[in-house]
This record gives sequence, structure tokens and C-alpha cells, in this order.
Amino acid sequence: MYFKSILIFFFLLNLTSCSDKKEIAYNYDGTFSSEKGGTLIDAMSGEPSNLISMIAGDSASSAISGNIFNKLIKYDKNLELAPEIAEKWTISSDQKTITFQLKKDLKWSDGHNLTSEDVLFTWKLVTDDKTRTPYGSDYKLVDKAEAPDPQTFRVVYKQAYAPALDSWATLQILPKHILKDEDINRTFFSRKPVGSSYYKLAQWVNGEKLTLEASPSSVMGEPNISNLTSRFIPDTSSQFLELIADNIDLMNINPIQFARVIPSRPDLKNKLALYKELGNSYTYLGFNSKHLPFNDIKVRQAINYAIDKQEIIDGVLLGLGEPVASPYKPGTRWSDQKLHPYPYDKNKALNLLREAGFNDTNQDGILEKDGKPFSFEILTNQNKQREMTAVLIQRRLKDVGIDVKIRVIEWASFVNQFIKTGDFDAVILGWSLSLDPDQYNIWHSSQQKPGQFNFIGYNNKEVDKLLEEGRTELNPDKREKIYHAFSKILLSDSPVIYLYAGYGLTAMSKRIKGVESPTPPAGIAHNSYEWFIPSTVRRNEIAQ
Repeated sequence: MYFKSILIFFFLLNLTSCSDKKEIAYNYDGTFSSEKGGTLIDAMSGEPSNLISMIAGDSASSAISGNIFNKLIKYDKNLELAPEIAEKWTISSDQKTITFQLKKDLKWSDGHNLTSEDVLFTWKLVTDDKTRTPYGSDYKLVDKAEAPDPQTFRVVYKQAYAPALDSWATLQILPKHILKDEDINRTFFSRKPVGSSYYKLAQWVNGEKLTLEASPSSVMGEPNISNLTSRFIPDTSSQFLELIADNIDLMNINPIQFARVIPSRPDLKNKLALYKELGNSYTYLGFNSKHLPFNDIKVRQAINYAIDKQEIIDGVLLGLGEPVASPYKPGTRWSDQKLHPYPYDKNKALNLLREAGFNDTNQDGILEKDGKPFSFEILTNQNKQREMTAVLIQRRLKDVGIDVKIRVIEWASFVNQFIKTGDFDAVILGWSLSLDPDQYNIWHSSQQKPGQFNFIGYNNKEVDKLLEEGRTELNPDKREKIYHAFSKILLSDSPVIYLYAGYGLTAMSKRIKGVESPTPPAGIAHNSYEWFIPSTVRRNEIAQ
């Protein structure tokens, strides 16, 4: 999560393994074929809040739970919809009914049968108003859901819904036999889940690590790597030290490490493989539009002009990023090529601030309005790129008379104490987005309850209308026009300032085999269940 849309972007599955299995196979030329066992360790900047993705709302939780639970369908390596626990599906001629046929003999990891009743139960949970989830709106468009037999699940929409199939590729199915009498918001299950996918929870040590082990009853078959451990290391510099010390196997690295540090050291080049890909994500500065003075469009636009985005791309990303003018991946049909980021223009910024009533009356270099200096705080999580970005923004805004303070917070506290409560002025965060262009959950004015994704409080009736139209328009050309119009308004309103779409940069131990090359559209992690570690190079293991 993947999530339909999620805070912060982890595109890697969170992995680790340790096993005594020694099923070794050799190709005729003496190279290794896939074999089971081994240990893979990664690092996560944030600890999962819980392992029920529909109520978690953060990418750390989604990354872990995605290894435990299954969905009806999924995206394959070419980003085409493919079967997961549903072996096939049909869509009615009026586009309002989808019938999924589940695979036979599906099991939960505790041995209970997984049937269409579990899918129906999960749909009821995500659409229950008592469930604190940001994802309910997609599934509430279903007028009727039924499970006429154990292998059949059917949904009927009130009207044709363009992102319908995409939504079923994101909803993780939960077990009815365990949760039917539980409060989903407070259940023990969030830390002791029973799933159906490749792995099951083996250990969770608060503040330290989480380990998954291969599930023998996985409906997807057995993965090659037996155990997956994610260590919680908030500081990415510390993560990198652990990587080069061979204590973790893979991590997202920063541009300096990718372009300069690893290539300059032969020892690291020999043991680490590097991967680069432009993902479906972007980084932004977002304003709390319910706080003064960010409810004023002129103030938001002024700040947009005052920030030099190319300076950030060059200075923070070493050029390993793309400018952004809409909330879509550059180069896709949904990203309007006619839109361009606000250029850096100090004079325009100052003129707009004066029009908004700000002046430096006491000549101290800081603008005031109604006797109050223009001062605010930018919050972000423990992420060096975001911290460096905040410093550059702070300097540029000082040039136009705005005093900015920066506060860096541990991820779980950041989400729970500030994002969910709306207690912030501005944040630097990122959105990771689904392949479908629908962004109702993020921008529609109805999505502002605690735990929902429009936490910046954006409200525009025209945008609401376009988002509603886009969900029901099935013609891709007409949808494109709708979302281009939506993007144009969003760029003008500037509820967020698009900073950059960065490349996903990954360093991985060359012990890990089975990574597909060249990298397919879905990214390197799409076939992580096929990755393997030859027994001769496993950590703390001796080949037999």
C-alpha cells in the first residue's frame, strides 16, 4: 500500500529471513538456481502502527501487512491486473456488477478455510462508519455485496465506478472467524494477525524489529526466503552504516550514497547492487488550510513562488528527481504536460504577500499583519532528504520576510500527535499513489475526519465535483480531461507545493539473487517471493 494512497512511500517489501532449510539446486553451468532458506534483513524508518492496513493508514504498516494478507486481485510486473485469491472475474455489460470467482481450497494460516464470506466480511468492515479508516469511501459506492457460495463474491454498484477493479487490488482480506466479534479499531489482531499470504508474524519487539516467517499454508505457495526481518532504525545514516557493515541487506539510499559514496568505494561496489526507478510518488510542502494565514490563496501562492524547486532537486537529490506540477507521475497520461511548476520569483512572492496584507512595518526583516509576525513551523519526520529540503525552504522564505522554524519528529508520533489531530501549520511529506488517477480520498472535502487523508483541510467545490465525475467516467479520454482540469485548479490553489518526484534508489546485497533485470514497470520488489540467498553466502549459516 499497495494502499490506494498512503503517507510516505515504501516501495520495498520489508523482508528478513533465517532458516535451516537447505534445498539447493544448481544449473548445468554451476550457477545457483533458486533455493529455499536464508536470512534477508532490511531497515524501516518508522515502526508499523498496527498490521490491519485499512485502519493503519501508514506505509510501514502496509508494507508489512502486504506480506501477511492477500487481496482479491493484484498488479503484475507490467502493472496489469492479475489474479490473487480470485482466479478470475467478470464485469457485466452495464459495468455495474463485478463477480469474482475465488480459487479453491484456500486456507488461513491457522488452518481455517478462506471463503467468499471472509471477503464479504472485510467489505462490511471497511464500509462500517464505526471503522476508523480513510478507505471506506471507495467501497461505500457498492450498492450490494453478496457471497452466494464459498467461491463467489459479487458486488453491484449504484452506477459505473471507474476505479472499481483498482480498489479490489488494494483491499487486504481479513478472517471473519477471528474478527466477527472484535472491535476492529482496538482488537488484539492488529498485533497478532492471522493471514493467508507468503508470511506470518513470528516476532515483534517494540522499537527494535519485526520478523515474519514463511507460512506453510500460504495460498500463494511457499516463498524462497524463509524469514523476513525489518529492523526499526529511524535515522537513515545509521541504516547506511548497518548496510555497509553487512548487518542489513537492503535499504532505500539517498542520492549522495547512490551517486558518490558507493561508486567511489570498490569494497561497496563489489558487494552492493544499485537500482534506480521513478515511482508513483512525490514530495510536497502541505499547509493546514484551517490555520491562518494559510487559508489565503495569495499567501500559499506567494510561498510557492518563493521556493526554488530546482535548487532542491539539484542540492538535495543531486539531480536525481523530476519537477512536478500535478499529483501524478510525470510522463503518464494523467500528468498534464501543459502544467508547469511555479517558477522561483521573489518579486512575485513579495507582491502577493503585500496584497495579502503583510508588511515589514518595524523593518526587522520579518513581515507582519495585524501586529503579528509571519512565523510558522514546518514539521517533518526523521528523513534526511526532507530535513535538508526544509532547510532550503527556510532560507528562501527568510528572503521574503517569513520566519520558519523546523521540527523533526519520529514517525509514529508525527502521525498520531499531529497528522491525525490536525495540530500543525505545515508539513513536508510524500504521497504514494495508486495507478488509477482517482484521488477522491486525498482532496475531496468530505475526507477530513481524523484518520482520513485530507488532513490539510482542503475544500474546493469545483474540485469536489470533478473528483466525483472522474470516479464514474469510464471513457479514458474523458477521464483524462477531468483530471487535467482537477490538476489545473489544484496547482492554482496551492494547498500543497509540489517539491519533486524523486527516484527510488535502492542498494541491495549481491547475496540476494532472483532480482529481475531490467527492472519491470512494477519495480524490483514485484517478485520478492522468488528472491533467494545461496546457502554458501547466507548470514550465520554454513552450506552443507
